[in-house]
Amino acid sequence: MKEMDCVEVIVEKERYAKEGVHKGMQGWICYPECVNSTWLVNFPQYGAKDDIAEISIKEEDLVLLPNGMDARVNERIKAEFGE
Repeated sequence: MKEMDCVEVIVEKERYAKEGVHKGMQGWICYPECVNSTWLVNFPQYGAKDDIAEISIKEEDLVLLPNGMDARVNERIKAEFGE
């Protein structure tokens, strides 16, 4: 993985959920280096809405999305959790 890659979270973890990030959410790597096996990932919403979060995610908890991401997925998941 590298900066600007699109990724998806593949696990549900309390640490991520506290920041509003849940399994299935998609984001992009926004820092050029992997630090302590984690990547800084930005999780946007569709359009001009504020981002959901920008947090460090363990590399093992991410899968690369070679065809890009869809921020509408994040909004659907966010709504499922009532956030």
